[in-house]
Amino acid sequence: MAKKILTVDDSASIRQMVGFTLKSAGYELGEAVDGNSGLRLAQSARFDLVLTDQNMPGMDGLTMIRALRKTAGYASTPILMLTTESSDQMKAQGRAAGATGWLVKPFDPQKLLDVVKRLVG
Repeated sequence: MAKKILTVDDSASIRQMVGFTLKSAGYELGEAVDGNSGLRLAQSARFDLVLTDQNMPGMDGLTMIRALRKTAGYASTPILMLTTESSDQMKAQGRAAGATGWLVKPFDPQKLLDVVKRLVG
């Protein structure tokens, strides 16, 4: 059975690129445009991995991660940040919020696949 991945990003082009990359590798995908809709989608369906941006309108990525970690079934689900933010301080905040890993945009599709495969197979 294909692993399900939730991608949360306000950029349609990023969602499209991530979607193409992951679907081509056989993963199922759910998409959300911001943290609020991402959280609602994660609460209504079970995902094996969550991939989120940081800077989004409404609820940002770190806030969504904190909320997800309190949601049933997501305490140990891998959550990757895919964002333009690359400072050590922001990465530390991500780890403290519960992020499993961090990828910087623009992303290398093969690196994304390698990380996803390592986390969920």
